[in-house]
Amino acid sequence: MTKKHVAVLMGGWVNERPVSLSSGKECALALEEAGYRVSRVDVDRNVSAVLAELKPDVAFNALHGPFGEDGCVQGILEFLNIPYTHSGVMASSLAMNKVKAKAVMAAAGIPVTEHKVVNRHEIGREHPMDPPYVLKPINEGSSFGVLIVKEDQEFPPQELHREDWPYPDVLMCEKFIRGRELTCAVKDDQALGVIDIVTQGQEFYDFDAKYAEGGSKHILPAKISPLVYQTAETLAVKAHQALGCRGVSRADFRFDEREDGSGDLICLEVNTQPGMTPTSLVPEMAAYKGMSFKDLVSWMVEDASCCR
Repeated sequence: MTKKHVAVLMGGWVNERPVSLSSGKECALALEEAGYRVSRVDVDRNVSAVLAELKPDVAFNALHGPFGEDGCVQGILEFLNIPYTHSGVMASSLAMNKVKAKAVMAAAGIPVTEHKVVNRHEIGREHPMDPPYVLKPINEGSSFGVLIVKEDQEFPPQELHREDWPYPDVLMCEKFIRGRELTCAVKDDQALGVIDIVTQGQEFYDFDAKYAEGGSKHILPAKISPLVYQTAETLAVKAHQALGCRGVSRADFRFDEREDGSGDLICLEVNTQPGMTPTSLVPEMAAYKGMSFKDLVSWMVEDASCCR
């Protein structure tokens, strides 16, 4: 039987373009190895015309960030009636908006951080929240635009008032949670394991820690108590389902571990388009469960549909 024609969508024009190109390259190579006919599509604003001409059986969405991860390209694929991977329009839009995602997760009983929405122009010499706190764009990925304000910092970050500020004016301000960085992938409503991310010199899991070779160390399975491990898996699946995610997603947590064995496990966000680069977490967790990268992307293609 002839295997499907898959259009791998990658690139785009946002900050995460280099990451998406890397993800798309790896996925395209693996799909070709699995026997699929693959067309590589470096996405620009005429993507609908390109796809209408290609007429693929499936679109493998390897885009990251705005347009590719927020429901926009998913809407185009729905309009063209091309089955696609990952989450649908609503789940993608919800998960990409950190404020709305938190509201949905909190309503589902998933612990989230204290937060408020602020405008960078209204932040003067007064902190919007008692330090330490984190400022981040509401609709960006890969830690772009994230600023950490420490307890001893007298004033809010002055870079917020730069004329060339490259992000939207509206930001989320959330309480900074000390502790370990944990992450858990979900595939088809099943948890794939929990990784403890140890950054190598960076203050937090920023862009370099995510994608630079040697930027972070991944401990899988995470060396945490069985109860915390199971709770992280349970919450990741719960968040995946509460947001209406499909295919593969990844939930990120902070674990404020304490000497007495107690501590808070807080869900920071859910990624509906997790990276698929050589240093990415989801392929590592799938391999831990005995699933090769080729088998993982093949499963995603076979799982593709419209109306997700």
